[in-house]
Amino acid sequence: MKTKVNKGSEKASVKSGLPEQVQVAPEQIKYANLLLYGSWAGIAVLAVTFMLYVAGITPAYIDPAQIQQYWGMKSSAYLEAAKVPHGWGWLRMVGYGDFLSLVGMAWLGALTVIGYLILLPAYLRKKDAIYSAIVALEVLVLVLAASGLLGTGGH
Repeated sequence: MKTKVNKGSEKASVKSGLPEQVQVAPEQIKYANLLLYGSWAGIAVLAVTFMLYVAGITPAYIDPAQIQQYWGMKSSAYLEAAKVPHGWGWLRMVGYGDFLSLVGMAWLGALTVIGYLILLPAYLRKKDAIYSAIVALEVLVLVLAASGLLGTGGH
């Protein structure tokens, strides 16, 4: 429904109650869909792997009855006491339920990089140098940080 609004000598027509149409670039729609569906997939993986662990379907590396003895430890002390690998070493232990659940977390963490890799070709095609550089630097920083090559204690 259109209504006429009079302001002084100006007349404007306004759509009452309807939001203005916003144009969204196709690559941004792809990025948003990746985050939407990818996040739900990650949450589903987290739920399923946790249930497998709690139900005892997958064996536990650390017996659930003994977990509380590790709760107050610093991560370095825990890794040493439990003889757990650091960094990406957990991938070798996904056969254990307490490590299998990390797959969902790793997936959720990777979604940002995957999304940026969707955006980068689109920005390069548009010859958008600033956004291309920002996205490329984001991917570089995130991958470098996750790699553990910097020796900062991350993965």
